[in-house]
Amino acid sequence: MNMHMGFGLFNRRFILPELRDAVRQVSADVVFLQEVNGEQQNHAQKVKDWPTRSQYEFLADSMWTDFAYGRNAVYPHGHHGNALLSKYPIIRYENLDISILGTEQRGLLHCVLDVPNVGEVHAICVHLGLKETHRQQQLKLLADLLGRLPLDAPVIVAGDFNDWRQRADAALVGTGLKEVFVNAFGAPAKSFPARFPLLRLDRIYVRNARVRAPRVLSNRPWSHLSDHVPLAVEITL
Repeated sequence: MNMHMGFGLFNRRFILPELRDAVRQVSADVVFLQEVNGEQQNHAQKVKDWPTRSQYEFLADSMWTDFAYGRNAVYPHGHHGNALLSKYPIIRYENLDISILGTEQRGLLHCVLDVPNVGEVHAICVHLGLKETHRQQQLKLLADLLGRLPLDAPVIVAGDFNDWRQRADAALVGTGLKEVFVNAFGAPAKSFPARFPLLRLDRIYVRNARVRAPRVLSNRPWSHLSDHVPLAVEITL
């Protein structure tokens, strides 16, 4: 889910406490987040109810025992990036810088989870660039990462691909990934803009896993908590 730094549409309202309540109600085992503030000194001084902890720690609270954060964009008053919340232990993680020359700072947050009776599960949180040429290079870097993982290991890749032209699948041919909405419905999910989703920007891919009931969380409160609506799916390993 793209958190939009904890603000609603047009940055008019700080909605992080409402977002935490909504995420908790879904009770997902693993949550993939983009545009998460790790630190924001200006907002900490000016915004009412701004948490004393990082946004990902505030969201994790007592429900997700493990979390990882990958800092992508850094500025004088703070930084933001991708985060992953997990009810399973995170054995290790790394944040891969996939920024292309220019102003967009992007990353792949690669976490290795220890899932009971399964072993290591690779979870990769993705936020790709706005330019098509950048996305194609970043997808190549994602494919390279997938090529380094054990062929029999379960893999989940999810996040904001900004893939409105629907070219990600072609770029990932040969990686063994399957997009859950394409498999179920023949096309990626419409996820943007949240109030009236038209563009298919977000994705959930799996490898060596079975999926059931992919769904778009497009009703209230989700339609008012970000500019993207989140995607969810049940995964069996």
